[in-house]
Amino acid sequence: MTMANHTRVALLTGGVRGIGRAIAVRLAERGWTIAACYRHSESDAASLQEELQRKNIPVMIERADVSSAEAAAALVQKVEAQFGRLDALINCAGLYHRVALLEESLEGWHEMFDNNLHPVFYLSRAVVPGMIERRWGRIINFSMANADQQIGQPFVTAHYIAKAGVLILTRSLAKVLAAHGITVNAISPGFIDTGSAPADELAKMVKNIPAGYLGDTTDAVHAVCFLLSEEARYINGSNLHLSGAWGV
Repeated sequence: MTMANHTRVALLTGGVRGIGRAIAVRLAERGWTIAACYRHSESDAASLQEELQRKNIPVMIERADVSSAEAAAALVQKVEAQFGRLDALINCAGLYHRVALLEESLEGWHEMFDNNLHPVFYLSRAVVPGMIERRWGRIINFSMANADQQIGQPFVTAHYIAKAGVLILTRSLAKVLAAHGITVNAISPGFIDTGSAPADELAKMVKNIPAGYLGDTTDAVHAVCFLLSEEARYINGSNLHLSGAWGV
């Protein structure tokens, strides 16, 4: 189904669960056409597609391993071929594991970069030509609260370095693309209740959050909607902390 030129199209990685799914649903309600990709969450992908189709929202849900540059480029090409354009890229996906630094395997080390940093570059490179042609675009990358502090992280070292790299890549892309009407910004969540982590573990973290409570997916949704809006057109290369003042 090819969409009319005025219809905005968003591509979300990790878009079928948690924060990504909440963003996809809200954007659909606001009239956006939604493309989302996933790697393993087949049942979540099917339920999201069904939910949006019931609302008569144009949607494409694709299984894609965007840690591959070729797969990332092919995904973007497929979205543009089906919908005629791609206006916003929202990089929500991000594999994570905890392991002591000196016990980390080479595979685990590379996996953190392959899934948290490299896809942001692969996908951004693929979506930019169309955005430049239309002189409008939004790229939003998810990092993590405190990644900008570059502190020691003995149990999530590779993941943390990758997320710090996302911030540098975000700022670099912003400088390169600002003249073309494209903004590139980062959102850095702290502790967000997405429904996937055990409630008792999250509850233990509340004492460390200055705001005194956990964030939820609607907080991320509001942040994304703002950065996509014309009200945020002059915000470029920023890092928005979404953490209740944790990690700042």
